[in-house]
Amino acid sequence: MTSTLSPEIAINQAFADDVRRGLTSDPKYLLSRYFYDAAGDKLFQKIMNLPEYYLTWCEFEIFQKHWQNILRQLDGQPFDLVELGAGDGLKTRVLIRQFLAEKADFRYLPIDISRTVLQHLRETLYELWPDLPVTPVEGEYFSALQEIDRLSDRRKLVLFLGSNIGNMSQERAADFLRQLRQKLHPDDLLLVGFDLKKDPAVVLAAYNDSQGVTRDFNLNLLRRINRELGADFDLGAFRHWPTYNPLSGDTKSYLVSEQAQTVHIEALALEIPFRKWEAIDMELSKKYDPPEIEWLAEHAGFEVEQWFFDEKKYFADVLFRAA
Repeated sequence: MTSTLSPEIAINQAFADDVRRGLTSDPKYLLSRYFYDAAGDKLFQKIMNLPEYYLTWCEFEIFQKHWQNILRQLDGQPFDLVELGAGDGLKTRVLIRQFLAEKADFRYLPIDISRTVLQHLRETLYELWPDLPVTPVEGEYFSALQEIDRLSDRRKLVLFLGSNIGNMSQERAADFLRQLRQKLHPDDLLLVGFDLKKDPAVVLAAYNDSQGVTRDFNLNLLRRINRELGADFDLGAFRHWPTYNPLSGDTKSYLVSEQAQTVHIEALALEIPFRKWEAIDMELSKKYDPPEIEWLAEHAGFEVEQWFFDEKKYFADVLFRAA
């Protein structure tokens, strides 16, 4: 077989291990965290501007309407504004702008695993607000929070936005929040974005947009495996197939093989057979109702302090207080 592995790309061992584990499992799966290479970042920016993708604009609306109530919970104390998985910080800028206008005493500590993303975010914020104290922290969430705790004893307002918690099952989300609670001090605050259960047609359209951008976003992970691990996925042989279960609130995305085929992955020395109509589990995006959110808080050691909804009640940012 002719080599398809690009010689200038160093193999990301964690990525390689996770691809091996996922594609040799039954059923097959890939981790959605790997959607976000340079091309994936651009595609997700396009997704956030799609008319069907209500999540981003709902959260914008919440911040624009309720920033004063969020800030009021800090009682005028100095605080650290910590964001888990900061990305481009677009929505967070709404809060930052208003907090600065109110002369709140805070600094911004974005956490992300991508050094490039953090550098770009820092440069963007410096152009907007040169005097804003920004301390980017590269790494996984919990180790980064431990580093922040070492750097500062200020009260924290931690942001976990964009329905990122929906990428976990409810049980995994409870475990994640329990671990997060262990890194916080009593009275620290956590603002979590939850996509709410609603008309199933509205939910499904957000993951099956008319322009096919979400399809391309999913297929881009196969393209990344081709490029970085020397695979020979034929992207045209897979169909993007999203589903929504209104009972569980689970929105799932799959890539379904439209033919029997074998995919070769050079860097892993693997041959991966696919049966016709066999699927790769690509992503979970769970939707919540208020009782489930209250259950999460109780099981993780938080108290629900306040609810913030958009006008249609499609989305909620819920303020938890560390008990």
